[in-house]
Amino acid sequence: MNFLLKIPGPVLIFLGACCLSFGGLIVKSFEGATLWQILFWRQLFFILTVSIFLIATYKKQFFSALYESGIPGICGGLILGLGFSSYVFAMYNTTVANTNFIIQTQVIFLAIFGYLFLKEKISKITLSSIVLAVSGIILLLGNTLSPGQMLGNIVAFIMPISFAVLILIVRKYPNVDMIPLQLIAGIIAMFIGYFLSTRIIISPHDMFLGFLAGFFQIGFGFILITIGARNTPSAMVGIIMLTEAVFGPLWAWLFVNENPPFLVLLGGGIIIFAVFLQFFSLLSKEKSLQ
Repeated sequence: MNFLLKIPGPVLIFLGACCLSFGGLIVKSFEGATLWQILFWRQLFFILTVSIFLIATYKKQFFSALYESGIPGICGGLILGLGFSSYVFAMYNTTVANTNFIIQTQVIFLAIFGYLFLKEKISKITLSSIVLAVSGIILLLGNTLSPGQMLGNIVAFIMPISFAVLILIVRKYPNVDMIPLQLIAGIIAMFIGYFLSTRIIISPHDMFLGFLAGFFQIGFGFILITIGARNTPSAMVGIIMLTEAVFGPLWAWLFVNENPPFLVLLGGGIIIFAVFLQFFSLLSKEKSLQ
């Protein structure tokens, strides 16, 4: 695994974002599996992938790495596990475009929570970003008519909120290792899928898709992003991560014929522009501190 450390951080983040962008396409491609069966198998293969990576990286310190993450790691894992579960629920019940655009509001929630809990000041650019993002969300949700899709949109907000809370935990406890935390999150989400499923047996076709989702999409994707983010400015990480919001709806349009309405694209475009403004503000702040 050491060869990954030789690849520039921004490249790893871009490749990780590309992996994550296939999540909607994979969920939409399942044939007979239920929502909770998808979650169970996706997280099972994710756990196996992260475990292999942890064993290869930490070797005999595997269990001590889990132990050292402590209460912050357990809390962060619980929050991220809820985020994993809400992702599958949202992709299953609403469009890929809606879900991907809503995910991008994570940086807006981070600014709001930072102000509320860490007493971080909100700049004029950040305030403008929040107003723009809210207007984009109103456009996006206003186009949703069916109750099921609206529920999927609402649940999708758990993802950016959980991510923002997770970052607050990492800021408060900067020594927490994020990869063991991901293993805890995977176990929690897998148990959610298991207990909410009437049965876990699915077809070989759907099990293969579960493998792709767990190993390739979130397993490999999160590992690449976690390693790449170690030496990449946070604002640049956020900008590169917008790749997921662009490619996700594109794959769904190309391969499962999912055509988002104009208002959804307009609202999503406004959200991405608002997020870009916030990242530009963070990038300027980081340069001033150097």
